[in-house]
Amino acid sequence: MPADVSVRAVAAGVLAGLLFAASPSLAQDAVKGSDVFQSRCSQCHVLNGVGQGPSLIGIVGRRAAVLPGYPYSGGLKASGLTWTPSNLDAFVQGPTKLVPGTAMRVVVADPNDRRDLIAYLATLKR
Repeated sequence: MPADVSVRAVAAGVLAGLLFAASPSLAQDAVKGSDVFQSRCSQCHVLNGVGQGPSLIGIVGRRAAVLPGYPYSGGLKASGLTWTPSNLDAFVQGPTKLVPGTAMRVVVADPNDRRDLIAYLATLKR
C-alpha cells in the first residue's frame, strides 16, 4: 500500500474520532459510557497509570500497543491498528476476532453499550 494511502486512512480515522467525540448528540451517551467503563473495564484499565490493562486516556485516534511500560501481546503489537471508533467497536465486540493473540478477553456484546463506551473513551484526553 502506498504511504500516502495509509496516511490518508489514519487521518480519516482520527478525523472520524474527533467528529464522533464532538457530536452534541453523544454527550449523554458518554455519561452512560462511563457506567459501562466502570462496570466492564475498570477491573483491568485504570485511567492514571498502568493496571492489568493499559491506560485508555487518549485512546481514540492512538495507534495500538504504543504506550511505554505496558507489556502488550504480540498480536496487538503486530496489528497495525489505530483506535478509531469503528476499530474500538469491533475490538470490544470481539477482541480475539479482530486481533488474534490479544490478551483482552472482555466482550461488550450490546451495540448501545459499545457506542456509549466509545463516546466516553473519546472524552478521555491527555
